[in-house]
Amino acid sequence: MADETPLPHAVPTLGDGRVELRALTEADLPALVEQSRDPASVRWTGVPDPYGLDDARHFLDLHRRAWADGSGAYWAVTVAAGEDGPGLPFAGLIDLRHPPGAGPAWELGFGLHPQARGRGVMSAAVRLAAGWAFDHGAASLYWHTERGNFASWRVAWATGFTDHGLLPARVPVRGGGAASAWCASLLPGRPMRPAHPWLEAPVLAADGIRLRPLRPDDTAIGEPHDHPPHHVPAGAVPTPETVEDWLLRRGEVMARGTSTNWCIADGETDEPLGEVLVFVRHGTLEVGGTAELGYLVKPSARGRRVAVRAARLAADHALAATDAGGLGLRRLLAETASDNLASNRVLTAAGFTRWGEEAQADAPDGSVGPATHWERLG
Repeated sequence: MADETPLPHAVPTLGDGRVELRALTEADLPALVEQSRDPASVRWTGVPDPYGLDDARHFLDLHRRAWADGSGAYWAVTVAAGEDGPGLPFAGLIDLRHPPGAGPAWELGFGLHPQARGRGVMSAAVRLAAGWAFDHGAASLYWHTERGNFASWRVAWATGFTDHGLLPARVPVRGGGAASAWCASLLPGRPMRPAHPWLEAPVLAADGIRLRPLRPDDTAIGEPHDHPPHHVPAGAVPTPETVEDWLLRRGEVMARGTSTNWCIADGETDEPLGEVLVFVRHGTLEVGGTAELGYLVKPSARGRRVAVRAARLAADHALAATDAGGLGLRRLLAETASDNLASNRVLTAAGFTRWGEEAQADAPDGSVGPATHWERLG
């Protein structure tokens, strides 16, 4: 039986003219069940599985108790109809957790109904809830999610949270154990908008290959390899044992605005053949700036000029003006071990020129040896 604790009259309704936060009601419970049964909710949250109306009623009781005892603030999210989609009387949930005695930092949680996704609804809801939290004494607002939940990270990114990296064994996982989590925070007075670009990999096609976004199912890129250790960092080359984490790290660097990474795919079969990337070591990719080119081809795809075609296609895109759909870079660099003859041939064929030689460069494996520096100008 549902807890009869009434919701306090002090539960505020917050809105921006399109998105509204309000008290959860009995009428919302069927939609809450739909949200909680959605595969993304089951994968990334701790909702009971299976989830039924009794579970939703229990959550409503939690909602009431949190407002009554001051341990948290829970709202249902609604969205008005607009050009981006229909109005939804229940679009999701958002909460602020601040148990008595927990200190000045508050925590943020949220979940979105599948019908409301992709419309910026939760970003708007976070701005409303964060503003309320800071008005009510929050010194900071923290968000975390299990590593891999890019949809949740994108909301934190869109609302100006500062990325603090990865916390090991931070969140419980279904079935027992703990998983690493991404963590970020927001301080009062900070702009609630993105602080850097979230990079996307556009589809590019030419000469029988396609450069497209990497996908979690591109595990065929990972093969046993024979790259000399002084040619390429070990972590940059995926193997069958490391490819899942390798793919995840590609998503992380794009979310941080430091790299655009493509899967090199066969133009007819879509078989993943390797990777090409445009990246910076510090800061983020900026129009008019300088970046580096990197690439790898899995051993079974060698001998087909895959790297040449991919490097040329990625470099053309990187140096093209933004109004032509490119990245608008001024200069693209590359560095090779001088004895990496195959890579040197790739860069020459892709339009790069040598601009320097080092006699004692630091190699990826910690050794020291000659290196060649390359550039291509926009």
